[in-house]
Amino acid sequence: MGMLKEFKEFAVRGNLVDTAVAFIMGASFGKIVSSFVDGMIMPLVGMLTGGVDFNDKKLVLKDAIEAVKDSSGKVVTPAVAEVSVKYGVFITNLIDFVIVAFAVFMVIKGINKIKKDTPAEAAAPSSTDTLLMEIRDSLRK
Repeated sequence: MGMLKEFKEFAVRGNLVDTAVAFIMGASFGKIVSSFVDGMIMPLVGMLTGGVDFNDKKLVLKDAIEAVKDSSGKVVTPAVAEVSVKYGVFITNLIDFVIVAFAVFMVIKGINKIKKDTPAEAAAPSSTDTLLMEIRDSLRK
């Protein structure tokens, strides 16, 4: 029973919950960025490059071969799938990554600026320092 209680304390600890929320928000943000890139950025890039659809861009290494059947319908030669390098999808995903990385950079930069702007609280003087200040103040009188 002790392990179950320990796991419960771990699971509801603030850091874990914050991490889970951040993960869910990050996944949702990634979908939004992908939608933005696929629906708005890539059509503009395609228009600027003469109507090129980057999702269709690929380097074919080996063409596909359809199955060869005899007159009875029996497969003589099986079909072979196309072998290709889909660099257009990679370019689209690279643009997604750059946008997400820039957004994360801006958030972290903002957080760091807030941390710098807030003055750190002065540490309370130690008991020795307090006693010395009291002695100093009493000598001034």
